[in-house]
Amino acid sequence: MTDAAIVGTGPNGLAAAVTLSRAGLKVSLFEAADTIGGGLRTTPLFDSNVVHDICAAVHPRAAASAFFRQFDLPARGVRLLQPDLPYAHPLPGGHATAAWRSLTRTADHLGPDGPRWARLMGPLAARSPAVVDLVLSHHRALPRDITAGALFASRVLAHATSHTPFTTQRAQALLTGVAAHSVGKLPSLPAAAVALLLAHTAHSSGWPLPEGGSARIADAMAADITAHGGVFHTGQRVKDLAEVGHFPLVLLDVGPTEFLAIGGKRLPGRYSRALRRYRYGPGAAKADFLVTGPIPWTNPLVGQAGTVHLGGTHADIVRQETATAAGRCVDDPFVLVVDPAITDPSRAVPGKRPVWAYAHVPHGDTRDPVDLIRHRIEAYAPGFTDTIIASRGLSAAQYETYNPNYVGGDITSGAMTLRQSLARPTARWDPYTTPLPGVFLCSAATPPGPSVHGMCGHLAALSALRRHHGIRTPPSLTPDFADGPPKAQGKHPCNTRARRPSGRRARWISDHQT
Repeated sequence: MTDAAIVGTGPNGLAAAVTLSRAGLKVSLFEAADTIGGGLRTTPLFDSNVVHDICAAVHPRAAASAFFRQFDLPARGVRLLQPDLPYAHPLPGGHATAAWRSLTRTADHLGPDGPRWARLMGPLAARSPAVVDLVLSHHRALPRDITAGALFASRVLAHATSHTPFTTQRAQALLTGVAAHSVGKLPSLPAAAVALLLAHTAHSSGWPLPEGGSARIADAMAADITAHGGVFHTGQRVKDLAEVGHFPLVLLDVGPTEFLAIGGKRLPGRYSRALRRYRYGPGAAKADFLVTGPIPWTNPLVGQAGTVHLGGTHADIVRQETATAAGRCVDDPFVLVVDPAITDPSRAVPGKRPVWAYAHVPHGDTRDPVDLIRHRIEAYAPGFTDTIIASRGLSAAQYETYNPNYVGGDITSGAMTLRQSLARPTARWDPYTTPLPGVFLCSAATPPGPSVHGMCGHLAALSALRRHHGIRTPPSLTPDFADGPPKAQGKHPCNTRARRPSGRRARWISDHQT
C-alpha cells in the first residue's frame, strides 16, 4: 500500500514528494496534465529545436531557498546559469538602469543614489541565507538570525510607503520594477518585502536560468522521487477526494477554489466559508515569440540582462500596477521580458530563438496579450516586430484553464495582501493542516507563497510527518543520500499496524522518530 498521495506536481507538490519519500514513505503523485511540473514546464511551441518555458523562466528563489540549497540542483546536473546583469529597466528617452551581480558596480552605475543602494542592499546580501530563510518560512517561527530579521523588517517598513529614499529616476525605477513582481497595488508592505527579497538576491545568490529550461528542475526532483520508490500518474485529474481516500496521507498542491471543488461537503461549513473569502489578485497574460535574433533594444545595456522590466518611471509603474489591481485595463501594462539565449546560448539555433514575456492585467482578463506585449517591447526596441517568426498568447482567463491554481490568471495563487501574506489561505496556527484528518495543503496558497522555491511543499510535508508519523527531524535532501532508505513495503513503519521494518530503513526510522 502507498503511504501518501500528492495531488498536483508543480514545484511544491514535487518538493512535498521529495521530502516524504526521503523520510521513507512510498508516494504516489497524481497530475491532471500529460506532463509534470506545473509552473516548471518547458516545451517546443513553434519549432522542434527551440523550447519555451510555459510559466516561470528565471528562478531567483530556487537558487536561494533552504529546500533547494540542500537539494543541490547543480550536484544533480542542473546548471543554474547566472547572468552577470540579473535585471535591467529601460527608461524614456533611450536611457536605462540596471542591477549587476556586483553591488559595487551597481552602486557606481546609480551615481548619487549609489551609496543609498549599497546601504540598503549590502547588509541584506551579507546575510542573504538568513534573510531568505526568514521570508520563506511559515511565518510562525522566530528568526534564527535576529540581526537579519531586524534589518529586513526595518527596510520593509521604510519602503512600504509612497516615499522613496532615492533621488534619481534610475534608482527609483530600478527598485519599483522589482516591487512589481508582487503583482498588486503599489506601494504596500508585501510589495516592499518582495522588492527587498528579490533585489538583494541579485547581489548574492543571483537570478539564474536553468540550462535547457525550467523543466530541468522538475526532472531532477522527479528523478529523486522515483529513485525513492515514488510513482507518477499523469493525465489523471483528481475530481473528488474520494479518489484518494484510501491513502493514509494526502497532500494537495491545489488552491482554495480547487480544494472546495474536490473536498465538497466533506469540508466543515466554517472552513469552507473561510476558503471562499480567499482573495485572488490580478492576472498575468503570457506571450511566447519565436524570433530571428536578439531583441534590438535601443539601449544596448538592456540586451545584456537576464530579465527586463518594462514599466517606465517609478510613477508609471505605481499607476499601472494600482490600476490593474483595481481591475482597470491600461494600454501600457507592466511587462517582464526574458530572452533566454542571452544567458543560455543553447536555447537558440541559427536564426531562431525564444522570447518569453508576461504582462500584468486585470483578474480574468480575456484579451489576447500578443499585440499588447509586442507594442510594449517595440517601444523600447524598435524593429522587434520584424524579427518575429511566430507567436502565441495566453490570456489571463486562459491561464486558469491551463492550470486551475491560476484562478483568473493569478499566477501568485492568491492576492499578495498583508492579511493573506500572514494568514494563507486561512487563519490556522499550522497553515498546511485542514479539518480533514490526514489531508494537508501544500500549494502556493500556503506560506511562504508564490514562486519556485519548494518551501510550501517542503514545510507541508514536514508538518505531515510530524503530525501523522511523529517524525520531527527533517530527512536529508542532499544528493549523497540519493540511494535513500529501501523502498517501503506495505504500510509505513510509523503506523503500529505496519510490518516491522528491518535493515537500513529500520535504523533511519529509529534515528529520526520521536
